[in-house]
Amino acid sequence: MRIPVVDLGHKPLMPTTAARARKWVESGKAIKRWSDCGQFYVQLTCVPSGRDTQDIVVGIDPGKKYSGIGVQSAKFTLYTAHLILPFQVVRDRMDARRLMRRGRRGRRINRKIEFSKRAHRQKRFANRCQGKLAPSIRANRQLELRIVSELCKIYPVSEIRYEYVRADVDLTSGRKKARKGIGFSAVMIGQKWMLQQLEQFASVIKIEGYQTSNTRKHLGLEKNKVDKSVAEFNTHAVDGVSIAASHFVKYRQYHTVREDGASWNGRVVITPAVFKVIRRPPYSRRQLHLMVPAKGGVRRKYGGSTTRYGFRKGDLVNSPKGIGYVSGDTEKQISVSDANWKRLGQISSSKIKLIRRSTGLIIAC
Repeated sequence: MRIPVVDLGHKPLMPTTAARARKWVESGKAIKRWSDCGQFYVQLTCVPSGRDTQDIVVGIDPGKKYSGIGVQSAKFTLYTAHLILPFQVVRDRMDARRLMRRGRRGRRINRKIEFSKRAHRQKRFANRCQGKLAPSIRANRQLELRIVSELCKIYPVSEIRYEYVRADVDLTSGRKKARKGIGFSAVMIGQKWMLQQLEQFASVIKIEGYQTSNTRKHLGLEKNKVDKSVAEFNTHAVDGVSIAASHFVKYRQYHTVREDGASWNGRVVITPAVFKVIRRPPYSRRQLHLMVPAKGGVRRKYGGSTTRYGFRKGDLVNSPKGIGYVSGDTEKQISVSDANWKRLGQISSSKIKLIRRSTGLIIAC
């Protein structure tokens, strides 16, 4: 297992062994650090002996509800992650927001007068002719982008490989269809936006699904296709590693005088690596409006990221019930939950000690 290394200016260097990193920390040549994506690394306190780097590739297997990420070099697997995407949560909240907005507009209109004199708001834009990115798709891609940005801070990433969903155009209907026959227009827009954002960190290579499958089988890796919601390496992170490994091994055809064929060229070694399960804190945002108006015009306190005791929701804290995340508060206590957002208990604020401020991510091993 390799430990990431950065210099005094926080520029990433080649990872080192755990034993060497431990000696650096004990001798004062380095200090311990943790990234927002849950990866332990060390920061040198002296000038590094060298700055030569090798190819380190990030592989991304994007999905609708779950995504997989892998960081791979020629000799080591450096990092793997299983992302729980906020797709369904964002969709449900957008539906609730739409219902509340329609309810407010319906209560505002006086239906006792004729239609031409009612206070209908005119349209502000042509909302049927938009090319914007859907909020649920944007939230998914932003979570992936956040993890990639954190990895690029501690690894000298030379290339990013992204599994691309290629859509074919149906000439009879003029619609874009994916290979499975399902409309993928929102996904295609999200992919285009994502690729533009990834180019800010390193060169981007698009990989298709069949290439990922062939590479995974060549490397002897198994994929769990029964239940994709299981947070383990073999569900989605395995594809992230396979996508990254495709930089080092390639399937090429050859032609000779007597024979035509194909073979795998190159070499890569898959090793045990850090595995993290990452999600966004699922706390509710502050509601500006309620489904039903409050009596007297005074809304009850609901949602938001702050508490009345100086802690923020998502802060990592130490409590008598164990280490967890701040998930809410009452008039006298603070709610602390584990990485699965299951409540550990409601505890007095005087018994809670802050470990780390909220990073907007929940990390589970």
